[in-house]
Amino acid sequence: MISRMLVANRGEIACRVFRTCRALGIATVAVYSDADAGALHVREADAAVRLPGAAPSETYLRGDLVVKAALAAGADAVHPGYGFLSENAEFARAVRDAGLVWIGPPPEAIEAMASKTRAKELLGIAPLAAADVTDADLPVLVKAAAGGGGRGMRIVRELDALEGELKAASAEAASAFGDGEVFVEPYVENGRHVEVQILADGQGAVWALGTRDCSLQRRHQKVIEESPAPGLAPSLLAELYARSVAAAKAVGYVGAGTVEFLVADVPQALGSARAGGTPKAHFLEMNTRLQVEHPVTEEVYGVDLVALQIAVAEGAPLPPEPPTPTGHAIEARLYAEDPASGWTPQAGVLHALEIAPAATARVDAGYASGDTIGVHYDAMLAKVVVHAPTRPEAIRKLAGALETARVHGPVTNRELLVGSLRHPEFGDPERLDTGFYERNLDALTQAPPGEAYAAVAAALADAASRQGRFGGGWRNLVSQDQVKAYGEHEVRYRPTRDGGYAVTAPEGVRVESAAPDHVRLEVDGVVRSFDVARYGDDSATVHVGPHRLTAHPRFPDPADQREPGSLLAPMPGTVVRVAEGLAVGGRVTAGQPLLWLEAMKMEHRVTAPASGTLTALHATPGRQVEVGALLAVVQQSEQSEQSEQSVQAEAQEDQTA
Repeated sequence: MISRMLVANRGEIACRVFRTCRALGIATVAVYSDADAGALHVREADAAVRLPGAAPSETYLRGDLVVKAALAAGADAVHPGYGFLSENAEFARAVRDAGLVWIGPPPEAIEAMASKTRAKELLGIAPLAAADVTDADLPVLVKAAAGGGGRGMRIVRELDALEGELKAASAEAASAFGDGEVFVEPYVENGRHVEVQILADGQGAVWALGTRDCSLQRRHQKVIEESPAPGLAPSLLAELYARSVAAAKAVGYVGAGTVEFLVADVPQALGSARAGGTPKAHFLEMNTRLQVEHPVTEEVYGVDLVALQIAVAEGAPLPPEPPTPTGHAIEARLYAEDPASGWTPQAGVLHALEIAPAATARVDAGYASGDTIGVHYDAMLAKVVVHAPTRPEAIRKLAGALETARVHGPVTNRELLVGSLRHPEFGDPERLDTGFYERNLDALTQAPPGEAYAAVAAALADAASRQGRFGGGWRNLVSQDQVKAYGEHEVRYRPTRDGGYAVTAPEGVRVESAAPDHVRLEVDGVVRSFDVARYGDDSATVHVGPHRLTAHPRFPDPADQREPGSLLAPMPGTVVRVAEGLAVGGRVTAGQPLLWLEAMKMEHRVTAPASGTLTALHATPGRQVEVGALLAVVQQSEQSEQSEQSVQAEAQEDQTA
């Protein structure tokens, strides 16, 4: 029986495993990098061991240091979580060789499924040879054989681009996973990403614990997941279960794992009356670990998958049949990122993270109020999960929990999540597919309804705060309007004789009350209340209910001015590589990739904003940069000036894709 467990991971998944360990009476051990010294998972563990350094390659990816930490802390088992070393067969062997219990599948099973190409061969699926690709095969997908998370992945729609994308994907895969092998497969436009949760014991029993739909993705990374995958035809479900169980048995699998498929021909997959033909379920890969989205399966089946992982690792058999599923569960990943700016990761102090009570939603978080979001790791703050009798009820419940949450600090994707859940396409399974954000991102990232009135509340709360510090604002003289601008919203107001305020723009707003932290406005006969919060380290940013607003400075800082053509770092991160042959004095074309930044486990391509001459290059591989740091300068050529705006838009679209 396991008595003390080390979790070889960080953040949300480490906290999640600790929760089950506490329920089972198992003591917990955390490992942490220097950047994570004060992290939530360290605070929640019974003991913690430092891994010197900050980069993953120096810390969480050092299997030798993790095993040493487990032995030093007196642990008798290691849980890998997901990511990092969770699918590393050598690490699994090292854990076992040290006399520790490995909470995962046998190393041989990990090896068999570690390479997507070898996994396909094992299941009798032949990858498409790159040399044989023709125009008739397009579009195709270039993928890394190792790893995941969308890294080393490229969609190719033109044959001339294939060679370059193969090289770029290989370079990214080698950097991320230490393995530059890539392969090509047909790209399914607008399919459904469906996966099957499996669980196997050491006696040969394998459970298929239902399906999950993970079709809403950005950059091939999941955003919203649900269980069961809605509306799949019984014949397709039987096929997915059979293929998943067969894959597990083929490699002698033990523990929790996931088999992923891309389902083409969505109406056919749903058994629609419009359907004609047979849906195609393309095998993608088998993840030999716990998935990020495992909570939706737990909610539907009423199980604790981590507890079952531990039981199986201790040698316990599974019951003859899995439990009966009930209802519907949906999970949303709350990220510190800006979807409107190419999903750019955000960093900084998380002033408040207060989501719905446990009776409404399950929250698996890796951060708490007051924590700092760093630049070294994934930008996910929390997973918010709800369970309800039906899918429509679950959608409404989750949207409400997110909308009423207090998430103060850096920009997050919270508004995007709420908008996605309430979008008609998400509500209709026949319209749900992996192209959701390609079609709807622009509309979903528009200013949310009510933001103009939130800006009024922010301006009046600021005025009330200053009035409290410096005395009354009304004078027995005709005064000019006070003006405050937040984003695209300009607010005009003036103090009144009775100590209140009159709003002149936008029109139709009457002020009922205004305090530094709370404002009540009457708009078109409806009284609206706004809670207002601002924090000392960023006085220009104000949180008004679900809205995050930044005030325009009255007098711009001259130090912020840059010469035309300056390329600034859109986020804090590390320069991982510079385009081959790029040199000062050379010509560049609009949209040409110049360099790549790595931040929060993702690579971000920085492109030339216009055609011209590279007059300065301040980026070198390995350099750490802060947001706004000068990376390069492109002096625009005269012939490209007229088309600058359209070129920049195309470059941004290229970055987002």
